[in-house]
Amino acid sequence: MPTGKPAQSGFTYLFVLMLVALIGIGLAAAGTLWHTESQREREADLLFIGDQYRQAIRSYYELDPAQPRLPQSLDDLLEDNRRPNVVRHLRRAWRDPLTGRPFMLIREPDTQGIAGVYSPAPGHPFKNAGFAAKDEAFKDAKSYAEWRFVYSPASAVAAAGTSLQKPPESRVTPAPRAGNAGRRLE
Repeated sequence: MPTGKPAQSGFTYLFVLMLVALIGIGLAAAGTLWHTESQREREADLLFIGDQYRQAIRSYYELDPAQPRLPQSLDDLLEDNRRPNVVRHLRRAWRDPLTGRPFMLIREPDTQGIAGVYSPAPGHPFKNAGFAAKDEAFKDAKSYAEWRFVYSPASAVAAAGTSLQKPPESRVTPAPRAGNAGRRLE
């Protein structure tokens, strides 16, 4: 007695199972690619934001050449009241794009002023070469904490004295990899 089912119906079921498995493998590969691309974008954001902090600290330091000093808090960068008109060296207090939390502060030991920031994010950076001259110290870093965005007034003075002898790219002093202890934002 025929049942009305073709004898080939089992092959269709196997084909659908293989199709679902292939789609799953494709989605897993796409997820890995998306995660990698997302991490690279966050690293690019970290490089941009860290440089914004470095430039803001430099701007704060150089605003008063007669009495240069480092900012004592991030509020000093957001609203500098040392002049009759308020100067804003930093548009806003950026958060660490890798952790979503505030950056760690790097303070100068002698003045306790803020010299820079860094990310406490765990993990190994994807980017390990091809940095701008000011970020050459980040080459082959083992962790994001080694990406320290520091403005060093002493190196800026030394670089200004040698500006006639060297091109601008060689005047940048690499950020230190270890040393100054950081402190969380307040």
